[in-house]
Amino acid sequence: MLLEPHDNARSSYPTLIANGFRRSGEQIYRPNCQHCKACQSLRIPIASFNYSRSQKRLLKKNKNFTIKISDHAGQQYFALYQRYINKVHRQGPMHPASKQHYDEFIKSSWNTCIFVEVYDHEKLISVSITDIIKSTNTIDWSAFYCFYDPDYKDFSLGKYAVLKQIELAREQQIDWLYLGYYIKDCQKMNYKNQFKPHQLLIDGQWMNFK
Repeated sequence: MLLEPHDNARSSYPTLIANGFRRSGEQIYRPNCQHCKACQSLRIPIASFNYSRSQKRLLKKNKNFTIKISDHAGQQYFALYQRYINKVHRQGPMHPASKQHYDEFIKSSWNTCIFVEVYDHEKLISVSITDIIKSTNTIDWSAFYCFYDPDYKDFSLGKYAVLKQIELAREQQIDWLYLGYYIKDCQKMNYKNQFKPHQLLIDGQWMNFK
């Protein structure tokens, strides 16, 4: 199921993401497989999130990294994205990485986002694109996409990026952080249930998991 961008896309986004949709560039989509419900939207209640022991160890391990926030995509991002896709996702549909696909994937004329950068001294090693979802009474965040330096795979930068987004969201009193689709039988997608408590959207209802 695919919705093309329209004039009120920004105002519709909060309702759509709360009902299992995601953004890809200008478009908003949701899986619609007749005989499969493997893709389940997952979100984290920021105020009640608890760090596990392993997550605390990861934060300690990466304590010398520096976090910076930007409101626009940096020129150096594509080179990092390209290395990430071509090494980590060689078997995926985004391989080989191209500048055109990169631009079409991350950019949106109607959406507002921030870029959470991770540096090892002066070297950019990770970028998380975080959508800002504003409704009448609340502001939520959506962890849209993260790409990182494959040479730093031992530092679990994907998980680390989520933890840092949670930390920043708590500082700004954000209600929910959406992590996209959780797929139990997919190794690259099932790590998301390690962030607890969380909710899964099951048959149209958000269910609590601790």
